[in-house]
Amino acid sequence: MEIRINKKPRDVYRAAPFPAMLAKPHLMRQRNRKLIGTVALLVLVIFWALFGMLVAQGRVVELPGYAQVFVFLFLGMVWVLPAGFIIRWMARKDA
Repeated sequence: MEIRINKKPRDVYRAAPFPAMLAKPHLMRQRNRKLIGTVALLVLVIFWALFGMLVAQGRVVELPGYAQVFVFLFLGMVWVLPAGFIIRWMARKDA
């Protein structure tokens, strides 16, 4: 007599409100994510460059030189955080 042990309980999909979403964890293929992510990165870089120019033409000109350096270093490095999240999302493998 053979005893089978079921490692996946049959009721695992009954508790979820949308069982189809559990069956397909990635609803978008990597190719589509890369296209959307590339467009999002371009929009982010253009927006951030315009924002940096707006800040540079504002009150930053009136600051002392060392404070200007810190402001521009901050503005030059902060855009990397959202870009990193976009790139991580783009690089996720298909299920």
